Amino acid sequence: MTENALTFSHDQAEAFDNISALLKGVGVDLDEGILHPPRDGKVSVAAVTGKAGSGKTHLLAEMVKALEDAGVDIVSGDYEGKRKKDKRTLAVLAPTNKAASVLRMRGVPATTIHRIIYTPVYDPEYEKIAEWLAENGERPEIEGLTDEALDRALEFYKLHKSIPGALAAAGLRGSDFITGWKRRDDPLDIGFIDESSMLDDKQFDDLKEIFSTLVLFGDPAQLAPVNQSGAMVFDKLPAPAVYNLERIHRQDADNPILDLAHALADPELSFQDFERMIEDKARLDDRVILGQRVEVDLMARSPVLVWRNATRIRLINAFRQVHFAPEDELLEGEPLICDGIELPAKHRKKRLDLEARGLIKGAQVVYLGPGRKPGFSRLHVMGAEDPRVSAASIVKIEKPDEEEPFIPFAARMGATFLHGAAVTIHKAQGSQWENVQVFAPDLFVAARMNRIEAGQPLWKRLAYVAITRASERLYWVVRNRLAKPTFDLRVDDLAVAPVPLTLETQEDMS
Repeated sequence: MTENALTFSHDQAEAFDNISALLKGVGVDLDEGILHPPRDGKVSVAAVTGKAGSGKTHLLAEMVKALEDAGVDIVSGDYEGKRKKDKRTLAVLAPTNKAASVLRMRGVPATTIHRIIYTPVYDPEYEKIAEWLAENGERPEIEGLTDEALDRALEFYKLHKSIPGALAAAGLRGSDFITGWKRRDDPLDIGFIDESSMLDDKQFDDLKEIFSTLVLFGDPAQLAPVNQSGAMVFDKLPAPAVYNLERIHRQDADNPILDLAHALADPELSFQDFERMIEDKARLDDRVILGQRVEVDLMARSPVLVWRNATRIRLINAFRQVHFAPEDELLEGEPLICDGIELPAKHRKKRLDLEARGLIKGAQVVYLGPGRKPGFSRLHVMGAEDPRVSAASIVKIEKPDEEEPFIPFAARMGATFLHGAAVTIHKAQGSQWENVQVFAPDLFVAARMNRIEAGQPLWKRLAYVAITRASERLYWVVRNRLAKPTFDLRVDDLAVAPVPLTLETQEDMS
């Protein structure tokens, strides 16, 4: 066990030792710091499971540090240099940009699953800079770039370990050095997958084709992916390969949000008892708020979490009405959710461009204004490392009691979006916000229907997932009301990406 791991609780230490034993069996000895070449053979898979607050992320972070200290290289999604045959590598992945950004904020170099499956193709001239920064080549001489520009790139890379960010520091744009994307040809070594409760069987099979060793980190109390019959991929692993963290870790002061989440495990707890528990917490701690109305100011950056689709649509339309949003256009600062890419098969490369830069299904986006071409939008992809994108867009705004959505504007093809002021709890999995509003009337309906999922009342699973999306403050909204906004929608609070990437997805589509 590493020195840092000595701070673990008993169950974390046991899981650390078991994963270390798995890694030792595939040639990575953390105790001695000895790395053996990768071995060909069967895929090794293990899982670390536990409810919110059990220390999964802390364990993952310490495992990453131990592997780095042992000499294992971290593979990111932004650039891969020439690989040495015997070098051991690790990739830390999450299903969504938001989930990956939560890890990055904690110092873990995470990227999305999609960014590992699809790798960038660099312009050969600028790839020389990337190879030099990654210590695989000599300092290059590039026409148009001064020594000072290369020095800026090097200093940036030393601090942030980001090739695109370093090239941006040298004065280059993303379109200068990334010419496209391709599906990965070469397999990888070790993969840590966070939020693995979100994985479906196909994604799991894809990962097993890429990685020879997989460690899944997931919460068994969350909602299983749609069409998985309530089962998660780690449920199918043999018992010896699953290490469950039982102990719930507290902050210096007890966390009332986690207290509420774990109270849901009580089989005797009714919905009414749970709401009384929330009232008690709200009286004692300002991190829990019993809301009499939805706070519209919060909806622009953290959507209201609901169960029913009809509730989601009503809240979205109410949000737009109180901001006086016209039907035929979007206001700068309106939140959107990517609903996929609508491109024919012949434009596969353009689809990869969009998805690799963060516009995957479920991605949270803020509208920044129209693009230079009709039908294009400037967008900020929340949680993406390079969040600024310009893309052909099809925006759909659903209306209450209407089957077909209203489309304020649209390109002929491109990325499709739904409004993001409210989302279903299913789609919120893997994301986290400082402030989260949960629309309680929806969960009351689920409780009254007595629906069961994976042996547990559905309302409890919904409440657990919704509550654990909040990192700082939970609003439990008990009435179907909407507060008036106290300020206009804004975009000046969004961080500017180091590389202003653009995607002209309608080019060459005729």
